[in-house]
Amino acid sequence: MIPRPDSASRPDTSDPDRLAELEAYDVLDTAPEEGFDDAVQIARLICQAPVALISLVTANRQWFKARVGFPSCETDLDRSVCAYALNEPDLLIIPDLSADPRTRANPLVTGAPRIRFYAGAPLRSANGRVLGSLCVIDHQPRPEGLTEAQQDALRRLARQVMILLRERRQMARMQAAEVLAGAATARRTALIELGDQLRDLTTIEAMTAQAAAIVGRTLNCSRAGYGELDLSGQFITIPQDWAVPGEVSLAGRHRFADYGTIGPALERGDSLVVANVQADARTDGHAAPFTAINICAMLNVPVRERGRTVGLFFAHSPTERAWTAEEIAFARNVADRVQVGIARLRADEQQATLNRELSHRMKNVLAMVQAIATQTMRNAVDLDAARDALAARLIAMSKAHDLLLTGVRESASLEAVIRGALAIHDDAQVDRLRMEGPSIHVGARAALSLALIVHELATNAGKYGALSTAAGHVRVTWAIDADGPEPIVRLRWIERDGPPVTPPSRRGFGSRLIERGLAGAFGGEARLSYEPEGAVCELTAPLAALGADE
Repeated sequence: MIPRPDSASRPDTSDPDRLAELEAYDVLDTAPEEGFDDAVQIARLICQAPVALISLVTANRQWFKARVGFPSCETDLDRSVCAYALNEPDLLIIPDLSADPRTRANPLVTGAPRIRFYAGAPLRSANGRVLGSLCVIDHQPRPEGLTEAQQDALRRLARQVMILLRERRQMARMQAAEVLAGAATARRTALIELGDQLRDLTTIEAMTAQAAAIVGRTLNCSRAGYGELDLSGQFITIPQDWAVPGEVSLAGRHRFADYGTIGPALERGDSLVVANVQADARTDGHAAPFTAINICAMLNVPVRERGRTVGLFFAHSPTERAWTAEEIAFARNVADRVQVGIARLRADEQQATLNRELSHRMKNVLAMVQAIATQTMRNAVDLDAARDALAARLIAMSKAHDLLLTGVRESASLEAVIRGALAIHDDAQVDRLRMEGPSIHVGARAALSLALIVHELATNAGKYGALSTAAGHVRVTWAIDADGPEPIVRLRWIERDGPPVTPPSRRGFGSRLIERGLAGAFGGEARLSYEPEGAVCELTAPLAALGADE
């Protein structure tokens, strides 16, 4: 059994301030460097010793930045002599390590390489904290220690080692600053390039693919891309992604629940930043699906519209990565620009659709105006009466258009269409209109024809029927008949308490317009009858045809 050194006299190496200062130099476990190697060679030559070390003492080990004559690059503190130099105001010189109570049980003294002499100059920072020592070691005791000249040289060399450490730290900071500045410049250039690309691209697929490539190259990722979420927010569809050669594509449909508890954060609109999928609480239980596609770190930035997450911009890394605030902001900036670009394309598409629809509607309206004008004037005897009838019919069409344009997707309810068609008639007559039926959607194609039918019926009722007297009224009812192969809407116009009705000797234009033209425009059928109690119009039409917007 190897005896342990006297731990009661060993200095405390766990001072957090000293350890923080040592860590700030960022020198532990770095490669050999010429300046430090030269220092130990000079110390060995000056002190005529076979071993020289630059030793840095952490909380649980000592690590050698430079060494000559010693095989190991580090030892634990049970084998450390340099730890005793932490509390020394000047050089620590131990003539015979086997005779000193602090070191006689040290394994390096009792066993190979059987060191016997130690002299170390503390490596003291500007704040007075000792980080380690520059030391020389001999395998023979030296009762005389070092000469004054050797001691002075060892002190001066220790100060030079600290200068090298400070210069190294400053150089590392300068290089890091250059890297950060270069990365910032690259991100700015990438955003300019992205803006130019988004301005010229004309499809969402091309836009997101270009943005993914720019993000992947700029952030030095293995994969980047954009996907859209479904309405439930549980699935994402990736049309295309960017990846370095050898990485698999994630194009396709994926379920968030298969990759841990990442869905809720994205649903809230929070950026999901994961440095290591195996260490993050949101993904550690589902690390296998990530490692299967070579993902260790990831950055997910949600795209929001009207308070809902509709898309996701992502970047992946095959190794652990601490995403910086600047990188996260860059990804967010790209996601925002892509969102604006997508909104622009969709607005352009919607405007083109609206323009085509407007042209289609205008052609239909003009054709209907031409038909109404032709039929009204064809057999006119009284030109003034014909002119008034034509004007009233055109006003009814106008009112129907006003109604449609205030509705949703240029459609309205059946009740609203009927009331709108009667808006050009006397208010007192409208008050005598009684309507009853379920809510039924009327599409743009049927609404104009239906409005003209109601206008014709109301005009006849005002001239000859129930609305021509103070006591008369009109009752309009409708219902959905679902017994057949497809639902059918049945509407009835019933006039009561008006003057006695005599069936006309011939069908007028209004009757023909209702029965043969307007009703057929939406696949319906109309039948007019003249009962003694008042005129009745029965209209039937498929529910689907009545509600069609095209």
